Amino acid sequence: MSRPFEVPVLAARLRAAVALAGLYPLLAGVDLDVGSGQILVVKGANGAGKTSLLRVMAGLLPLAAGQATVLGLEPISQARDLRRQVGLLGHRNGLYDDLSAEENVRFCVRAARLPRTSVPMALDRLGIAERLRRLPVGKLSAGQRRRVAIACLVARQPRLWLLDEPHAGLDGDYRLLLDSLLREVVGAGATVVLASHEASVSETLADRVVTMSGGTVVDGTLGADGTSGADEVGGGDGPGGPAGGPEQTGGSYPDREGITSVA
Repeated sequence: MSRPFEVPVLAARLRAAVALAGLYPLLAGVDLDVGSGQILVVKGANGAGKTSLLRVMAGLLPLAAGQATVLGLEPISQARDLRRQVGLLGHRNGLYDDLSAEENVRFCVRAARLPRTSVPMALDRLGIAERLRRLPVGKLSAGQRRRVAIACLVARQPRLWLLDEPHAGLDGDYRLLLDSLLREVVGAGATVVLASHEASVSETLADRVVTMSGGTVVDGTLGADGTSGADEVGGGDGPGGPAGGPEQTGGSYPDREGITSVA
């Protein structure tokens, strides 16, 4: 990553955060500080609240109670400003099957109002060969589609990467490539919050690990470079264009799970 970021002490802070689906609590009082410039791995079983936590940070899931600040912004009332600086990769890849791999990445970059010159770099970084770039995404393998989705993030260079099981579908070499890429973006000043149930991800990649269960954070440990937080969350405008996804009239965006959900 070539673009350094000026980052606040905290990338995100949640206090007594509650999120609901009807009457069902998706988050049940989360207290969490996310230090800037680190890789935070969120562990937990299916249904623990990991995905809901990422969606709150992306400005896609409102809180019923409590507070959240992400990159110095309130995720819902300042969603447009936040989404320009955040990239979300969900379980779904958020790609268009009828577009080629290159067209998907180009679409994300164009929607973000960023130079198209970042497209070849992103595809190269994810090892997507020339012959694959011209194929419709619907004809690619699961691992190849996952790499195209990650390439969309690489091309956009968000300040905050929110990744839900990003290693899913990747074989050994590309899992290592993703690990290297995430260390690279953190070295440039970005922050990564990564939800995973894989112990190996926590052991090899994380600066800090927290565990969720029942919609709350039940345990947390710090790595050598981790931080438990600070007194205030920094703010202000940061670099980065609008997130990759289809723009709509008036600036509203479709709630697709995947990269385009934070457009």
